Amino acid sequence: MSSATHGRRARSWLLATALALATPVALPLAAQAAPLTLSDALGRVAAADPARPALAARLSAAEAGVRQAGVRPNPVVGIDVEDVAGSGPYSLIDRAQATLYYEQTRERGGKRAARVALARGDIALSRLRDDVRVLDLLYEADLAWVEAVHAQAEVALAADRLALAERARGEVSRRVKAARDPLFAGARADAQVAEARIALAQARTRAADAARALAAYWGGGEVEIDAAALEDLSVAGRVAGPASAVDIALLDVQRDLAGARVRVEESKAVQDPTWRAGLRYLNDDGAVAAVVGGSIPLGRHDTNRGAIDQARAERQAADLDLAGARSVLDRRIAATQASLAQKAAEARRIQDEVVPANARTVDLVRDGFNRGGFSYLDVLEAQKALIEARTRRLVVLKAFQVDRAQLDRLTGAHARLIPASESAR
Repeated sequence: MSSATHGRRARSWLLATALALATPVALPLAAQAAPLTLSDALGRVAAADPARPALAARLSAAEAGVRQAGVRPNPVVGIDVEDVAGSGPYSLIDRAQATLYYEQTRERGGKRAARVALARGDIALSRLRDDVRVLDLLYEADLAWVEAVHAQAEVALAADRLALAERARGEVSRRVKAARDPLFAGARADAQVAEARIALAQARTRAADAARALAAYWGGGEVEIDAAALEDLSVAGRVAGPASAVDIALLDVQRDLAGARVRVEESKAVQDPTWRAGLRYLNDDGAVAAVVGGSIPLGRHDTNRGAIDQARAERQAADLDLAGARSVLDRRIAATQASLAQKAAEARRIQDEVVPANARTVDLVRDGFNRGGFSYLDVLEAQKALIEARTRRLVVLKAFQVDRAQLDRLTGAHARLIPASESAR
């Protein structure tokens, strides 16, 4: 084999190897990381909620309270010894009498039923309070998701800023080499590129930090954020739903509990009789006799009136709180939806009117600069106006998404993500 043939084969092998290394390897579909959607993020947050298991303990405590509320008063077993000592014929202990008795108080006025109803209300209250806590957690995570998406959009904008600066530097360099612009123009262009690179590095750092802050809600990990999610303005065109059913249900339960406390206090105004039965032993002749008796408070002074009035006033306050909360929630929903419409309109106008006009200005100024009609400062001003317009739009889009998260919280849009809990007995 000649050395020329050997060389051709070696070159062919090297070329094939280079092509193989340069060709991207097709990964399986499951191995490709899909961008994290808001629904996926909130689903992870709800599933990893570290405080949710505590609900089972709270429900167990409430169930124990129901069992305790349903028990009857304990009976009493006692003994009375009479005529142990005295004067005259009672000075001797052999005249003593002993009575062994069994005593039971009978509750009247529906006391036990009222206590059980109040205790059962605590079960519903514990569950709904935890559901509201989960909705608040999802709202907090929603805001973290908005921060992560906005930070990713800032990375894309910073990259575009760098591309504009590098393109302008290339054009300035050609003019400087041709002695059509002074050297300081090239130095200024270099400085603009350096600043743009720093801004891009900072944006990437903020995006990484925001992604880690979001992932911390479910224990950390790498996430892929799609900046395009910031552009979703569809919620502005939809009519918002009613106030969150979970929040309203919590207020309803609090009102019902206030009513149950009224019934408990009213039942306490009914006096409970106590019955007694026993056997009496007469020591002087060894006889045994049955003894029965009973007592009931007269209810002359303590009729529990103050406690009843207090409970009724608290129930009235709970009714007013419920009505007021409904009104406040409706107003906040209406105000948030109006804000969404305003921000969506602003973002669309910036995108449709301001950004294209500034982009056209950049093209015209750059073309004039290349023909000697404008200075490099004119190019910088045009590019700065374009970047500021796009930055302003990102600010508006972020504010829109924050309002969208607020609206979702007010309407309980993510209530379906609340994990199911065991039903209390």
